[in-house]
Amino acid sequence: MAKTALIISTYNWPQALNLCLKSVSEQSTPPNEIIIADDGSDHSTKQIIDCFSKSEKIPVKHIWQEDQGFRLAGIRNKAIRNTDCDYLIFVDGDVILHRDFVKDHIDERKEGRFITGSRVLLSEDETKRRLVTEDWKFRGLNYPAKNKLNGIRSCFLSRVFSKNNSGIYNVRGCNMSFWKSDLQEVNGFDEQFTGWGREDSDITLRMLNCSKTKLKLKFKAIQYHLFHNERERDAVSKNDRILNETISQNRKKAVIGLI
Repeated sequence: MAKTALIISTYNWPQALNLCLKSVSEQSTPPNEIIIADDGSDHSTKQIIDCFSKSEKIPVKHIWQEDQGFRLAGIRNKAIRNTDCDYLIFVDGDVILHRDFVKDHIDERKEGRFITGSRVLLSEDETKRRLVTEDWKFRGLNYPAKNKLNGIRSCFLSRVFSKNNSGIYNVRGCNMSFWKSDLQEVNGFDEQFTGWGREDSDITLRMLNCSKTKLKLKFKAIQYHLFHNERERDAVSKNDRILNETISQNRKKAVIGLI
């Protein structure tokens, strides 16, 4: 049986990570390993992780790198190197997971396929309330949010609306999963991408260039995204140039990646 790791990316928002980890502890099908991919957070994040590790039966690893700006690709690659699990699910530390989130990714995995899912965008007031009360549980659709349809879990609707497609934009790096062997084949995430933007489109394209298929999963693998202001997007033009090189060169492997 393939082993599964849940990789949670985080940076200096321990209150959000706390809610995320609470939802991880309630998974109907738990992962075999939990990895916190920490892009340079301070000690307050470590305290949350240490507390969670003491109460959690599943092995927890805290993978940290020095804070040198937004280096998501780099910390994800470090996490990949530090797991022996066969299947890797990637989320961000500012999401709350439906109790069947891990189960849904596991149930939908197939050889040569990777998965990207959706998210519910919680309102600012709802986010503040949940951070204060530490309430990570959702009951039906009775909460203020955008795109509430993404909060409906239905196996029937998922079979109808989930599709294989070759689009590289609007993928959600906070809700993706891959076979580790496929990530190794494309040399992981490309660490040329620093600052916010395009690293998820890039790995999607390189996976497709290696004849992997992408499943756009709907009505399963549900997650609730906590509100925050948008990140600075100063690096988007630079990252667009790197992505366009991948497109023009039909690139399969990361220039700076796992190896």
